[in-house]
Amino acid sequence: MNWWLPHNFEKKRHFLEKRGLILKFLRGFFDDREFIEVETPALTVCPSMDAHIHGFKAEDMYLHTSPEFDMKKLLVAGMPRIYQICHVFRKSEVSKLHSPEFTMLEWYRAGADYNMLMDDCVDILRKVAQSMAIQKYTHGGISSNPFGEWQKISVCEAFKQYAGMNLSNYLNDLQGFSKVANKAGVRVIASDKWDDIFHAIMAQKIEPYLGIGVPTILYDYPISMAALSRKKPSDSRFAERFELYVCGVELANAFSELTDAAEQRARYDSEMALKQKLYGESYPPDEEFFKALEHGMPDSAGIALGIDRLIMLTTGAEHINEVLWTN
Repeated sequence: MNWWLPHNFEKKRHFLEKRGLILKFLRGFFDDREFIEVETPALTVCPSMDAHIHGFKAEDMYLHTSPEFDMKKLLVAGMPRIYQICHVFRKSEVSKLHSPEFTMLEWYRAGADYNMLMDDCVDILRKVAQSMAIQKYTHGGISSNPFGEWQKISVCEAFKQYAGMNLSNYLNDLQGFSKVANKAGVRVIASDKWDDIFHAIMAQKIEPYLGIGVPTILYDYPISMAALSRKKPSDSRFAERFELYVCGVELANAFSELTDAAEQRARYDSEMALKQKLYGESYPPDEEFFKALEHGMPDSAGIALGIDRLIMLTTGAEHINEVLWTN
């Protein structure tokens, strides 16, 4: 074998070949539905408006953590259905499911909300399975059948069902949230913020049970957990955001998009203040993005899906490096 090949290339070849087929299928899926494939810059002024997502600096700019801001500018410019498959970069813990460089599929629909994206996810997972001649997705000995009736459950329902908590009682009550988490066996320390407790409960009590047997759509997150999503008209404490889980693995994250420029600016300021407080850094604003919102972004919905995780679930790979060209 050539010295420059990864030592496990023969084992990896199977996964890489499947990867190519899945990418080809996904492009055909969107092309058939009259989406336009776009390419936006990998370098950006502001890599993320989420306080907890960290970008890699490249000179006086950053590698993007998502193509979201530039794709929304294209929505403003009048492109109603767009998609992109690209490499993105995030500073994060390297694990079985995380790599600092990974491949993301994002698509946007003007004149739509997150309900249409839920339908897209059902369609994609079923058709990918058919194209790859599999009956179910698998990971870690767990299976998920995309052809069955999917579980759709709100975040509040999930907290009640899996953690025994009434989340809506603690949306503005850090002390009460901390106590109920401790009572449920989730370790909480004095310095934990509300978001920290939320994520800990999700990780320990809820996520391991999502996407088991059939995929799960977990929807309507607290507004503090959705910096780029619009509020629910029926309950402004929550946002029109959902995540897709398969075999306990988070696969996609979607929003009905926030289009109000003033509200988006206020959320950006809040997230960057928190980022500065927690991590000692913040990102400059993408003023072109804010100008685009001020010009007028149509009601729309957008979603990001992890390609590498989809390939893992399709092939049964246990580690993300198995489906990447890497040692």
